[in-house]
Amino acid sequence: QVQLQESGPGLVKPSQMLSLTCTVSGGSVGDSYYTWSWIRQPPGKGLEWMGAIAYDGGTYYTPSLKSRTSISWDTSKNQFSLQLTSVTPEGTPVYYCASAWGRVGVQSDVWGQGTQVTVSS
Repeated sequence: QVQLQESGPGLVKPSQMLSLTCTVSGGSVGDSYYTWSWIRQPPGKGLEWMGAIAYDGGTYYTPSLKSRTSISWDTSKNQFSLQLTSVTPEGTPVYYCASAWGRVGVQSDVWGQGTQVTVSS
């Protein structure tokens, strides 16, 4: 069974870039038809799907974040990563990595435990 684990800094300064990594176990990022997503949840708000990378390397982003978001993978390490530029101090969102078969979005099949990121100087 696929398991996911997020890692990255818990504190980022405003206007800087946030980088997070998700390590995949029990499966491979290249497994056919799987997609690997980043999803965040600001305090008191709903889940927001940010983007995904698919088994074939194709990337998909939500339009509102597309200009600031980049998702990539390292197949040798079985990891995929999120880079979000120009972060602003909008609470302390929890960032999740997630996987799904054949689709993208918040309705993913497997989730990491989440990692909270504070944007503060």
